[in-house]
Formats: sequence, structure tokens, C-alpha cells
Amino acid sequence: MKTSDFYFDLPPELIAQTPLERRDSSRLLALDKATGETRHMRFYDLPSLLRPGDCLVLNDSRVLPARLIGRRAGGGACEVLLLIDRGDKTWECLVRPGKKLRPGARVTFGENELTAEVVGEMEGGNRLVRFDYEGIFLETLERLGKMPLPPYIKAELEDGERYQTVYSKVVGSAAAPTAGLHFTRGLLDQIQAMGVRVCYVTLHVGLGTFRPVKAENLDEHEMHSEYCVIPQEAADAVNETKRRGGRVICVGTTSCRTVESWAGEDGMLKASAGWTNIFIYPGYRFKVLDALITNFHLPESTLIMLVSALAGREHVLAAYGEAVRERYRFFSFGDAMFIADNIDPQV
Repeated sequence: MKTSDFYFDLPPELIAQTPLERRDSSRLLALDKATGETRHMRFYDLPSLLRPGDCLVLNDSRVLPARLIGRRAGGGACEVLLLIDRGDKTWECLVRPGKKLRPGARVTFGENELTAEVVGEMEGGNRLVRFDYEGIFLETLERLGKMPLPPYIKAELEDGERYQTVYSKVVGSAAAPTAGLHFTRGLLDQIQAMGVRVCYVTLHVGLGTFRPVKAENLDEHEMHSEYCVIPQEAADAVNETKRRGGRVICVGTTSCRTVESWAGEDGMLKASAGWTNIFIYPGYRFKVLDALITNFHLPESTLIMLVSALAGREHVLAAYGEAVRERYRFFSFGDAMFIADNIDPQV
């Protein structure tokens, strides 16, 4: 199977630049993964697609305000984007301008309350940057850092919390798990009140999620690694749901990749933590996931390949074509899909 098999035409004006005023007023395209049938709804209609005994799996990772604007010792402006905490006050980072930020270069941020030195250069061009500061680093980042919005979003975000889910808790992502942006506290309460379990895993989203697939043959693509955690409580909730015949519904591709990474062949989960580079594309057999809530993804991305593994490439591309015709909003601040075996609303 080739990368070009997952191409579709997307008018640029359909790329959502700002979030809607009300999170759960986004549109929801329900897709029957067996038949390809679709249904047009709103996200606040989601409870009608759920059943008592189902289990929603959400990713509670919180986006780090990881984009720092500083000045080089020589006086020029620069940008440092934090990617991975490597310990000892040192982070793996993307830097601009790369030619000016070689090992030994020093940078200051704010009114000198944060300084840094480039201490290493990695294969691929990322830098190791050691920071010097007083107090708690995350608090310093909250003051000086900006939200690292995806490259296709050109508008400034007025409220940084709109690029966080309402249940975000564990700081560490370079990008939001965007399928969860549609949920409100009220909607989650309504879902739980109807007998649907809600549990949380953590996967810290890396910028590799936006990296294009350069290999033409999918078998040759090298997937990026991301750190994820399945607490005992989440493993118990998923396993009990499976034993009782309920559906495990992952909210977002990140939740899906987390549970599928650590599932046994019998579909059971154990509390786990570690790095995953799982690449899910057509031909994959899902061990845990029964249904998926997800946004609309970039053409030829690993994310549309994952969705196609669940519902079939033809069904997915047909649904995407319908979404384009119906002027759905795409990508991080865009609309959502619900993909399951049965999309008939429950009365």
C-alpha cells in the first residue's frame, strides 16, 4: 500500500484557524465502519451514539507552553521549541535559526529570568539545550512560553486554554490530543450519568505527529516515538468493559495508540508505561479498540492511515469527500468523526 493512496483534495479555507465559541457545538460525522453509511450530527449529540456499559478512553496529557522566543548572545532573535525532557535541566529542542545556534551558543529569555546554552547537536538537527533558572521550570514556562500551535494554524490563539482539553492534567505534550477538545465538563457528566465509564491514559504528543510520511511504501515509514502511560485504574476499566461485552471507545488516535501498544493478544490491558512507536495502517488487527472519536486529518498522514485501518480506506476517503462537500472544518480546531459498527442513535 502506498502513501499516495491516502491523498484527498482539501480546500485551504476548510482548515479551521480558530476554535468555535462553544466546544461541543462542532459538527460530528458518524461513520459506520462496516457499511460506510454516514450520519451528520453535532458533537453534543454524542450521548445518543453511546450505550450504558461502554467505556471512553481519554488522553489527559496537557500541552506544554513550549515555544520560547529569546535573544542570542550576539543580539539576534531566536526561537526554541521544547520537545523532550532529557533530565538535568536539559531538553531536546527544535531551534531557529539553526545555523546560529550551534553547540556553545547562549540564549536569554524574558528579562534574563531564563538563560540557556546549546550543549549538543543530534542526528536530524535537533539540539540539546541546558536551561538555567531560579524556582520551578514549569512556572517559568507558563510566564514566558507560548502555545506551540500546528504549522497549518496561522491565526493567533487568544485563550491558550482552548488548545487544552478540559480534563488535561499531565504536562508534557508538544501538541494537543485534539479529539478531546470537543468535550465540556457538562457533556462528560452527562455521559457518565448514562452509565458510560470514563477512564484516562496519558500519551505525550510529539511534533512527529505533523511530520509527513516521506516513504512511498508504508512498510518503509519510520514512526516517531512518544511516551505513554496506562494507569491501573484505566486498565481495570477497559478489561472489565471487555468482559461485560461493552465497547471500548478511544477518544483520539493518541488514546488508540496507547491502548493498542500495551494490549495482550487477548485484548486485555496491564498497567504500563514506556515509549511507543506503533504505526497502525490498513491490515492491522485492533486488539482493544471497538470505536473511535477523532478529528479530520491531513492527507497522506499516519493519522488518516490509522482511521483507514479501522473503517477501510474506501469508506474513510468517501466520508472525507462528503465532509469537504458539506464544508466541515478540518484539523486541530475542526470538526469530529465517530466511527463504530452501529451509528443508529439510541432512543
